[in-house]
Amino acid sequence: MNENINRGRVTIPTDLDVVPETLEIMKRWGADAIRDCDGTDFPAQLQNQNAKIYSTYYTTRKDNAWAKANPEEVQQCYIMTGFHTATEGALEIPLMKGISPELMEVNTRDDIKRWWEVMDRTIGEPISTDAWDYHAETGCVVIAEPEAFHEYTVAFLAYLIWDPVHMYNAVTNNWQNFEHQITFDVRQPKTHKFTMERLRKFIADHPYVNVIRYTTFFHQFTLMFDELKREKYVDWYGYSASVSPYILEQFEKEVGYKFRPEFIVDQGYYNNQYRVPSREFKDFQAFQRREVAALAKEMVDITHELGKEAMMFLGDHWIGTEPFMEEWKTIGVDAVVGSVGNGSTLRLISDIPGVKYTEGRFLPYFFPDTFYEGGDPVREAKENWVTARRAILRKPIDRIGYGGYLKLALQFPEFIDYVESVCNEFRELYENIKGTTPYCVKTVAVLNSWGKMRAWGCHMVHHALYQKQNYSYAGIIEALSGAPFDVKFISFDDIRENPAILDSIDVIINVGDGDTAHTGGAEWEDAVISSAVRKFVHNGGGFIGVGEPSGHQYQGHFFQLANVLGVEKETGFTLNYDKYNWEQNPNHFILADVAGEVDFGEGKKSIYAYEGTDILVQKDKDVQMAANAFGNGRSVYISGLPYSFENSRVLYRAILWAAHGEEILHKWFSTNYNVEVHAYVKNGKYCVVNNTYEPQDTTVYTGDGSCFDLHLDTNEIKWYSIEG
Repeated sequence: MNENINRGRVTIPTDLDVVPETLEIMKRWGADAIRDCDGTDFPAQLQNQNAKIYSTYYTTRKDNAWAKANPEEVQQCYIMTGFHTATEGALEIPLMKGISPELMEVNTRDDIKRWWEVMDRTIGEPISTDAWDYHAETGCVVIAEPEAFHEYTVAFLAYLIWDPVHMYNAVTNNWQNFEHQITFDVRQPKTHKFTMERLRKFIADHPYVNVIRYTTFFHQFTLMFDELKREKYVDWYGYSASVSPYILEQFEKEVGYKFRPEFIVDQGYYNNQYRVPSREFKDFQAFQRREVAALAKEMVDITHELGKEAMMFLGDHWIGTEPFMEEWKTIGVDAVVGSVGNGSTLRLISDIPGVKYTEGRFLPYFFPDTFYEGGDPVREAKENWVTARRAILRKPIDRIGYGGYLKLALQFPEFIDYVESVCNEFRELYENIKGTTPYCVKTVAVLNSWGKMRAWGCHMVHHALYQKQNYSYAGIIEALSGAPFDVKFISFDDIRENPAILDSIDVIINVGDGDTAHTGGAEWEDAVISSAVRKFVHNGGGFIGVGEPSGHQYQGHFFQLANVLGVEKETGFTLNYDKYNWEQNPNHFILADVAGEVDFGEGKKSIYAYEGTDILVQKDKDVQMAANAFGNGRSVYISGLPYSFENSRVLYRAILWAAHGEEILHKWFSTNYNVEVHAYVKNGKYCVVNNTYEPQDTTVYTGDGSCFDLHLDTNEIKWYSIEG
């Protein structure tokens, strides 16, 4: 490998106490960029190195003097109390029960009767503002004459008096003797003006900095802690901390109807990614995206005017900068960096349009929760790299990097050695595949309520974590992140607005629990939606449903596509009907590479098959996998699909079968599912990669159907030229 390939495309963190070590790591890892991190300072000795310098810039914190002088312009969050049952007499509802008083403070500056809402949850209606009062001395809302044995909640505004991410970092790292950073609201008039002046001053005071790394822009995703500083609620997509009376008055003028707190708190669900979004919430999101984009563009323009690059961290205060929506393209940032936990998070970054380059911050983060005596950061790094590499081979990021405190990583020489090999391998991959389109077998569309807005990531908590019950959605997305398919994300709104969107798709995938945003819930009551999908399959398309696809009790069905899938869920309403089809056919194209039993995870209970449906797997008369013909098309039902290499192969075969593509199986293909083939026909190259940390043997099929046997060492990747 030549010198140019041995250096570049890598960013490392530094601090005042690791200057010589930073220089050594730069040399070993081939880093060409250095960054500071939260809680660190950039050393003067490194300012003149032959490397780009990133400065982490916080638009909403690290200036407590301003925040304390302008408390009315501190950021706010909508909170809903717990449910409280009235018995006899007045009902007192404590507002801050379950919320850290270090994190939030009740906002009584603004008109509480306008901006708060007390709900009678038993009937689902707000009660009159005359029927309740707030008692500041007790911190309670008091309902003088509630309906006995009705449940009540209060939605109210609270100031974020400690930035949630700063709190997270402080709790995780056990920081002592420090000042809580207060989150101020850049959308507010005084703070807006101050922020732009503050940015210009920062850039002027840091002439050595090349890249302003915005962390992120204005509104923090929903992150709450309780009185014991335990994480109480987290939603990486949550909009509940992007509110204030100033903002909401603007929203009312734009949409032409009155705002209600219920639009945000949503019965206590806070419009999380599992909720089918209401019209009002979608209106609010669109409004926020436009407003945030305009303000972010103002900051980016200043950055460019002063000769610096603007980079956005896809993480902390990122709400309103949804990177796959149209508003994003108007901001003009040069680059995006985000945390890479697996293939899904990598594609979440690498697929972002309209930027000059993308960068992935690999794990583990150099924090003491991993780098401690007896810790094994190498194990986590290996898992991180091998999962990310699958996705890199489909759509590469342009750079990789690490964050945290370098001195912690230096205590683990094996980790330093391993990351050196990762950096070299990444550069080799990039040189081989940059600027090309990998071979795609079919076009696959993931259908849910969010569509492209939340492409690749709407199952995530953060750092690729997902809720236990959502393992199938996570498994499907992870499998697709490194698979040879053109993957699209479409919403029910997309189909409503343009049913022809399905014309360019081979297979639709719908995965998740019934009545969630992932499967659609009541969206399937819309005849435009159900008819369009049925027509698509009937005319030759493929449909794959996992879990409870199209699940919603309506008009005699739970699965609204039961006739397409050939299976239905017994919800108790059809127990009177006998079910006759239970015979298994395990000798199916989809299961040909499965050595033992398919891992369905927790699967689903009470799924039965219609007459004529081909059952591939059933357990105790619960169908786990089935295949069905519908008109000229095909469908596949799977009860659950956690991510594994074997299950990735099952999904691969299911997509091919659903798309009538069995004959193209042996094209750029490995018979061993632990080994994958990626072809770059335009570049005249292909590679064979061992995705495991064990040696593997396989038979490799090339594009013309010819094959050869191959042995690969641990984690090995081999490159070949495409002949002819």
